[in-house]
Amino acid sequence: MAKQVKLSARPRSEAGRNAVKQVRARGAVPAVIYGVHDQPANLEVDLKAIQTVLSHAASEHVLVELEINDGGKSTNKLSLIQEVQHHPVRGEILHVDFHAVSATETITSEVPVEPVGEAVGVKTHGGLLQQQVRTIEIECLPQNLPELVTVDVSALNIGDSLHIKDITLPAGVTAVADGDITVFSVSEPNVAEEPAATAAAPEVIKEKKAEAPEAK
Repeated sequence: MAKQVKLSARPRSEAGRNAVKQVRARGAVPAVIYGVHDQPANLEVDLKAIQTVLSHAASEHVLVELEINDGGKSTNKLSLIQEVQHHPVRGEILHVDFHAVSATETITSEVPVEPVGEAVGVKTHGGLLQQQVRTIEIECLPQNLPELVTVDVSALNIGDSLHIKDITLPAGVTAVADGDITVFSVSEPNVAEEPAATAAAPEVIKEKKAEAPEAK
């Protein structure tokens, strides 16, 4: 199961580029929360807090209990971090999208996939384990959301593959993606071709010049 963490947020009334600069100047990140039953609302979250949450998670799709503090009033909303925008060069967090969810309604999310074990085709025959997809789309209730999905690849031999339909998911979790999509496969080892031996160039023996006669 994914770890449900708490995260504080504050309403954000300002809009525009200058307002975003002000938000960042006080060590926060602009955010928005939306959901099926709620109107979108602008928020801000503490930069260090969101960095901590993401650094301890297997992916950026994290289930959080979002505590929205508006003056003396506090509202809790179960939310999924839907998207995190990063600066293309510096990598810093620019914006966070939260999706408000209900504990009784199914959600759809991307979950990381990781291999477990050493494939027999790799261990015995020197093959290469290849991973075609890094995440799979799943559907479940929020409380059943897995942090990641592990797949035992130890039985894979050269030429074998595992598809989404072959993966055993946790109880209450269903794959949404096409079951025939290949997730892992083992291919033949890459054998580097030895360069052809270059024939040695024949030695050129120059005719020795006749020595000039000594002067008398």
